[in-house]
Amino acid sequence: MSIQPSDTPGDKSPMVVHGELRCALTGKVITMEEAYWAPPLITTRELIGTILVTAVRAPRNLGAILFTEPENVPYATDARDQLARRRSIEQIKLLIILLLIAALIYGALYLINRAW
Repeated sequence: MSIQPSDTPGDKSPMVVHGELRCALTGKVITMEEAYWAPPLITTRELIGTILVTAVRAPRNLGAILFTEPENVPYATDARDQLARRRSIEQIKLLIILLLIAALIYGALYLINRAW
């Protein structure tokens, strides 16, 4: 499998596989002219898993993982709505998980405080 950077200005280093450009969401073959370049879709599971593994194995890299901008990947223009929907779903999942964690911490602190 040959992987080569393409020649699009403004993108960090988009990848072209076997001379074909494929949509990162649908896998559909697209041309450079119709490609929509955006950061990759990161699922809640991938994000939490990466944070936990990095925190255990290499805590010094957490800043780089959390704050470095990912390289743009190509999407088909007709997949923009689907991509937006998927990003919104992942954001809602992450928000719910964070709210549940905050509620558990609050509940534990409330019970500890009440016992004193």
